[in-house]
Amino acid sequence: MSSPLIPSPGVRSFAVWRRNFRVWRKILLPSALGNFGEPLLYLMAFGYGFGQLVGDLGQLPYMAFLASGIICSSTLFTASFEAMYSAYTRMAGQQTWGAMLNAPLTVDDIVLGEILWAATKGLMNATAILIVAALLGLVADLRALLALPVLAIAGFTFAACAMVVTARSRSYDFFLYYFTLVLTPMLLTGGVFFPREQFPELLQDLAYLLPLAHVVDLVRPLLTGGSLHAPLLHLLVIVAYGAVGLLVATAAVRRRLVR
Repeated sequence: MSSPLIPSPGVRSFAVWRRNFRVWRKILLPSALGNFGEPLLYLMAFGYGFGQLVGDLGQLPYMAFLASGIICSSTLFTASFEAMYSAYTRMAGQQTWGAMLNAPLTVDDIVLGEILWAATKGLMNATAILIVAALLGLVADLRALLALPVLAIAGFTFAACAMVVTARSRSYDFFLYYFTLVLTPMLLTGGVFFPREQFPELLQDLAYLLPLAHVVDLVRPLLTGGSLHAPLLHLLVIVAYGAVGLLVATAAVRRRLVR
């Protein structure tokens, strides 16, 4: 029997991941267009438009600065969207999770499998944008490949936090609170579009209470050839958010599905 506090998923979580992957393959093109196209448009529009007004940020071209931020924000929104809208559809609309519980799967298996799948989608989108950035000459060197494990962990964290919202939601409309109160502030203060140093000191400190700022501070130097500052601290914060998110999400889904 699962502990009331500690999630205890097994290897069957990967069966949930595989099921979602096989379904996604059937809608690969429209899914890729929606999840990959928007970040790419942001990169092109802001990079070539707004970038002409900003110029360089120190020794760093604004286009390169923006590309590293867009890769992080793409991971954030893709993983969160999958763990909310798609996961909620499988949980409440299609009753897929209920059918899974008739198989040799536990709630813990399902939650972890869904989070892993959402993290995978986030990583796939980030990888595609990274390739585009490299083709545009916005990546400094092969150290950029080290950003992929960081983005995989970040995708897990964003998905786990979003799964908490999914477990508590009673309709799709509930997700607007999370977008407005959490995701959008993270996007605007996390250093994606402009340096956080432009903000008042208090707002800079508040930005570091959320995980996106730590992801950006890890990924941007790896892509642009800069120096990493306190990488273990940033990684610890990201992992801590993911672990707590998994714990809370699993407990919430147990309460919802297991009467």
